[in-house]
Amino acid sequence: MVGILRGAGKRNGRIRAYFILAVQMAKRYDLIVFDWDGTVMDSTAIIAGSIQAACRDLKLTVPDDETARHVIGLGLVQALRHAVPDAPEEMYEPLVARYRHHFLSQNESIPLFDQARETIIELHGAGYRLAVATGKNRNGLDHALESTGMGAYFHATRTADRTFSKPHPAMLLEIMEELDVQPERTLMIGDTTHDLQMAINAGVDAVGVTHGAHPEDQLRELKPIALLDDFIELREWFRVNA
Repeated sequence: MVGILRGAGKRNGRIRAYFILAVQMAKRYDLIVFDWDGTVMDSTAIIAGSIQAACRDLKLTVPDDETARHVIGLGLVQALRHAVPDAPEEMYEPLVARYRHHFLSQNESIPLFDQARETIIELHGAGYRLAVATGKNRNGLDHALESTGMGAYFHATRTADRTFSKPHPAMLLEIMEELDVQPERTLMIGDTTHDLQMAINAGVDAVGVTHGAHPEDQLRELKPIALLDDFIELREWFRVNA
């Protein structure tokens, strides 16, 4: 009887091993890279409002909502140059300072999107390599990861102050090199055309989410493999397609 039970245990162990191997082989991607602001964190309105408030403080041209939202995802200085192109060169440094003043005064209250935490934890538990590629600076991202408790779930991160800003492919190329994952096994998730264009430039697939900074029609023009409204849809899409 003992021999039979031991034999059954071995068979069950082999079955479990085969099942795990089959799940791994069925995975379409090994690495999933998330943008942060407007994708994982619901910060679009606060970022746009902080840009506008900074411009008002310095008596500069205040960009409209569409313009202020469009630059989200770029590095901060690049974003401000696009949002306020007529500002004198010497005003960009104080503009950065005023932007940070307004953003940081609200930073602690910015939530993650509904189901973002649960989705990322589920992906991490399923064995995916996870990363962040963001227009934030290093201090800003580190603070966000610490304050939300999400830092432990990401294997690599890149910020716009440490490499090229989106849509340059450097963030994705560096993450893939660090984690030793090929482009065809990598997926980018983002809410802006900057994210999707970066993915195109790096030769990786991309999924767009419509709950962030850029409108759906602009995202659709860049032909992501899926365009989803929120993390509830994204979580289900992962279970079937990733």
